[in-house]
Amino acid sequence: MRRLTTVQIAVAALLAASPAFAYEVDQQASLPDVAGRSGATAVEDVVVTANRSAQPVERVGASVTILTHAAIENAQTPAVSELLVQTPGVSYNRNGGVGTSTGVSIRGAESHHTVVIIDGVKLNDPSSTQGGFNFGNLLVGDTSRIEVLRGAQSTLWGSQAIGGVVNIVTAEPSSAFEGNASAEAGSHGTTYFRGAVGGANDRVSWRLAANRYDTDGYSAYALGSEDDGYTNTSLSGRLNVKLADDVSLDLRSVWSDGQNDFDGWGVDSREYSKTRELVAYAGLNFGLFEGRLQNRIGYAQTTTDRDNYNPDNKLQTLTFDAKGENRRWEYQGTFAFSDNLNTTFGIESERSEMRTRSPSDWSINPAYVKGNADLDSAYAQIQWTAIEGLTLTGGLRYDDHAQYGDNLLGQVAAAWTPNGGDTLLRASWGQGFRAPGLYELYSEYGNLTLAAEEFDAWELSVQQKLFDRASVTLTYFNREADNEIRYNGCSTGSTDPLCKVNGVDRWGYYANALKTEAKGVEFSTAIQLTDALSVTANYTWTDAQMASGANQGKHLSRRPEHMGNLMADYRWASGFKTGLAVRYSGETFNNDANTVVMDEYTLVDLRLAYPVSDQVELYGRVENLFDEEYQTAKDYGTAGRGVFGGVRVKF
Repeated sequence: MRRLTTVQIAVAALLAASPAFAYEVDQQASLPDVAGRSGATAVEDVVVTANRSAQPVERVGASVTILTHAAIENAQTPAVSELLVQTPGVSYNRNGGVGTSTGVSIRGAESHHTVVIIDGVKLNDPSSTQGGFNFGNLLVGDTSRIEVLRGAQSTLWGSQAIGGVVNIVTAEPSSAFEGNASAEAGSHGTTYFRGAVGGANDRVSWRLAANRYDTDGYSAYALGSEDDGYTNTSLSGRLNVKLADDVSLDLRSVWSDGQNDFDGWGVDSREYSKTRELVAYAGLNFGLFEGRLQNRIGYAQTTTDRDNYNPDNKLQTLTFDAKGENRRWEYQGTFAFSDNLNTTFGIESERSEMRTRSPSDWSINPAYVKGNADLDSAYAQIQWTAIEGLTLTGGLRYDDHAQYGDNLLGQVAAAWTPNGGDTLLRASWGQGFRAPGLYELYSEYGNLTLAAEEFDAWELSVQQKLFDRASVTLTYFNREADNEIRYNGCSTGSTDPLCKVNGVDRWGYYANALKTEAKGVEFSTAIQLTDALSVTANYTWTDAQMASGANQGKHLSRRPEHMGNLMADYRWASGFKTGLAVRYSGETFNNDANTVVMDEYTLVDLRLAYPVSDQVELYGRVENLFDEEYQTAKDYGTAGRGVFGGVRVKF
């Protein structure tokens, strides 16, 4: 444990100063569910991810960007990763087209330091390298809302929430019976079909959705000539049954089955991968003390099953076989002492398992490498509006990891608006602790001597509304990391004892190689220039560097120092909508030594939509209008100019 005194003093001071027993008997607590009706809300000034329950944005001390259903629909993009990079501080790298391996970085953190939540379930694949989430198979589908919470959020969301949290919520029905469908086609032989139906009454709310995406794609190898396609079929569903006035049952699930072609190292190939992902949740919600105490008991499970194939192998076409599974029991409660004082608290018990193997022509049926870990956690956070406009937040999290023992983390934040929300000042500080993932410990590249990663992060932010038509936000952030885990390659004839396992050479292993530092500035603005014309823009400067080792002072790989977005939308009197999106990504480096440079690039997209009626809308877009050549990962292909069009129907 580290800096426990600092954490305990900060949180204890907040607890001691708060009027904990001066509660109001008619106060209602927020529901402890980030994926329920409050989580699927279309309202922009309510945040659910920061406190794991709905809170007004002016009471939240962390930086957050909200993408409502209207914003998601307006963007027209099928891939969630493409939506995320339109927000401040977010970048991504992808090994080819849609469906290939995709990592999302927030504020220069590693992609596996981003926690992803779908309908209230935390996602990660224990069998993947470093246990991160692959955004490649995550399409928009039936998504109604996305919250991007930036900065260390480990107190409520666990050890991986170093860079931030991405909370994705599928649609919630709002009428007795409703539905929608869309069909889209365009460049690279792409088609995308989506449909959903649902309904709600006083007792039951339900929704089912299905999606199918197909594309011939383009070469995953930048210099290749053959297309690498992708198909994805996904289903989602949610059911809420009100068993009594203060008791309800939630069932939610998301399933996807994708297949993508990919290329070998610097060469075209016929290799392909199949990925099946399941997210399932069952929960019981109940209120006590006239709603002042809200409770949720839930069970969540995620399963990721991946297989790679090479049809050109003569004896064994299966080249990679992996499965990762998380099972989590959890209790979360929220208690309202008063309108100005509330708490969020909970316990979690999680078991992670993975198995992986790499068959080949010379090893047709190798044994699985297996690993598992148990993690028990407890957390508590208090939020107190000390005086009008000033909200203080403090929290602690205790983790008991089967292999790495116990650890205590803390987080404090403040949000102050002196003038009813026109000006909003924020400050926050938090810690992170990440135990090595199962793949880092037990795979063919595993290292059982790894130490846990440790982090400290803080930020300061100011937001100002102007003339009821504009807002401007400026944020400074800073993060320091110790014991970051990286892959260490082994050269031929190496004397490093970890380059051999049972006397047999291996390609490399994971090691605690680095201290890193990241600091930067985020700027964003939204302006309603006229009733018909709106403009949003953001710019991020990120200085993410190695702070130890031979490459000290070098930039972290694939993290652009400069990023920016500009979006303008105009609604004509006829209802016709036109839009422009410009995205800039600065120069990056593909290796730790910063000797392999990837050039800056600017992408321009155009979009339009026309409402034929209240129920039918035609839409279309041009992606990469000027056919810019660029790469997010060295020697991996990206799309040129593309034209797409479709129709949306709702009833």
